[in-house]
Amino acid sequence: MLFTYVIPPAWVLDAYGTAPADDPSADIPPLVIFAVMLVHCVGFHVLVQIPSGLLGTRLGRNHGGLITYASALAIAGVLTASALLVALRMEDAGELMQLWADFMVRGSLGLAGYVWIARRSRETTTT
Repeated sequence: MLFTYVIPPAWVLDAYGTAPADDPSADIPPLVIFAVMLVHCVGFHVLVQIPSGLLGTRLGRNHGGLITYASALAIAGVLTASALLVALRMEDAGELMQLWADFMVRGSLGLAGYVWIARRSRETTTT
């Protein structure tokens, strides 16, 4: 998941332009933006990826990897939307969808890795 932040989210790029050009003291230091990204990544991992990965693997244990991944992704979509609605209380549906899509693209890559590892570890323990 942390690797997906090599390409920063749009809100991080927008944070550099929040201060007026004539007020350099109001700029957000890059270290703070990096810290917010790290907290963002850890929070998403704990609130969405771990529960959806575990539940998706559990629900798809007798099915193929694609079914396991799809169920984990569906659970992650619901958890992401719920977390965004509760945490941000946004009225603008377009902005909410952009954030949701950003979270889901980054999270889907992490979930793919998790499902692959979980299936490989289960295959090696059963043989």
